[in-house]
Amino acid sequence: MDPFHRCLQCALPLPTDMDKRCGTCLKETPYFDTTLVAIQYEAPVDSLVLGLKFGAKLSYAEIIAQQLADAILRQSKLRSALPNLLCPVPLSRGRLVNRGFNQALEISRPLSRRLGVPLQADLLWRIKETLQQSSLHPDARHKNIQGAFTVNPRWYPAIDGQHVAVIDDVMTTGTTLNEIAQTLKRHGAARVSNLVFARTNRH
Repeated sequence: MDPFHRCLQCALPLPTDMDKRCGTCLKETPYFDTTLVAIQYEAPVDSLVLGLKFGAKLSYAEIIAQQLADAILRQSKLRSALPNLLCPVPLSRGRLVNRGFNQALEISRPLSRRLGVPLQADLLWRIKETLQQSSLHPDARHKNIQGAFTVNPRWYPAIDGQHVAVIDDVMTTGTTLNEIAQTLKRHGAARVSNLVFARTNRH
């Protein structure tokens, strides 16, 4: 069980258990409405993430999804207001070819079954090849990811006025998730939540 009290919006650890947002989210409000994470990104949790992403241990996706679903269902506020649909963070075509799979999609499939929430695997398209966000200084990440996503026109009616949850393995600065949330809201989503397995300590 995650030992931290977290910002309701970006899930960074907070010093108290008060339901509130961190100073960063109050100063510069993200486009996403809330973030829920299962656990802090640190050893030995990182071995699950790295084993899935770079070791192609796809069975790890089921473990990650189970822990994330358990964390979601422990949160009474989210349990009573589950999203209308799930959407994985899409990979670029080049990265998908090189890796052979999208780890966010692999997590989303069992998570969808456990929560009973539909998954739309192709809701988002990644239309811009970007550098690996983890290789960039935080100040460069926004420019790198800006304009990288669009919504598949097939799903415009499905997200209009709906609560969409975006699934990913790790959240670091939140820049990618914020760009996705902005894109979804521009195309009619009423609410965007991030459901992420692990959270680092830094913006």
